[in-house]
Amino acid sequence: MPASLRGRDVVSITDLSREELDELFRVARAMEERPSDYYGLLRGRILAVLFFEPSTRTRLSFEAAMRRLGGDVIGFSGVEGTSVMKGESFEDTVRTVEGYCDAMVVRHPEEGSAARAASLVEVPVINGGDGGGEHPTQAMVDLYTMWRFKGHIDGLRVALIADVAHARAVNSLVLALSMYRDVEVYVAVPGLRLRRDVEEGAVRRGLKVFELSPREAVRRADVLYVTRVQRERLASEEEYARLRSAYRVDLDLLREARDDLLILHPLPRREELPVEVDSHRSAKYFEQAKLGVPVRMALLSMVMGAV
Repeated sequence: MPASLRGRDVVSITDLSREELDELFRVARAMEERPSDYYGLLRGRILAVLFFEPSTRTRLSFEAAMRRLGGDVIGFSGVEGTSVMKGESFEDTVRTVEGYCDAMVVRHPEEGSAARAASLVEVPVINGGDGGGEHPTQAMVDLYTMWRFKGHIDGLRVALIADVAHARAVNSLVLALSMYRDVEVYVAVPGLRLRRDVEEGAVRRGLKVFELSPREAVRRADVLYVTRVQRERLASEEEYARLRSAYRVDLDLLREARDDLLILHPLPRREELPVEVDSHRSAKYFEQAKLGVPVRMALLSMVMGAV
């Protein structure tokens, strides 16, 4: 049996083992199939969502997950209306909110912020995205979606037509895939490379990483993972314009894709994934977003020791 997640921080996807991820998926599947069976599991518990930068899916799916489990949610999305606007430090905010909750989810534009929060408080801290660092719960949702639609993760071939140099969701996904056997990752954006620390760490664990053209990557892939250009993490508008034109997943690119290709995107999207793709048989990104609720229900239940 995997070790209990009770009381543990989740700052990086590597804070969980493969066995713990497998258990998380088992619990998430049960909660997805029979959500009413678990209402009340976290009654009387309070989750704080401290989102120092904007969010839609991560924040709302955490809130939905907590409420589906019978718990309550406090917090903010954006610093308007908080004491941060008065100059309160990140540390003081986190320490104060600790007294009001049983666990907290922290999203912040600075890499390492979730680890800082975890070092300051006794309640479990879950990383909801820290700058260009990691987004571990997004990787959990991504893996769970692959597992749900493919039936396995071992042996998958995953093409990244994504901002692999700046997207925290990509960092966590690549590290997560390195926990599985015989997985191949195809980086398919000319001129972009994975962060060196992420790639080296994943390769050490056995992940196979290749650079391919977008068309060849799509032809080989079981899963196509797309992200937008991370405009907010780029140094200039010129760099954004260059990257924005570097990739686009359209119906022409998908002509030679496998019949059972899975197209995922953590959203929000821009021009990299046009609306015309939504009707493609492989498009599963809205289902992926929906699956964020049972995955986060499972994680919250396990971290708070309810399952």
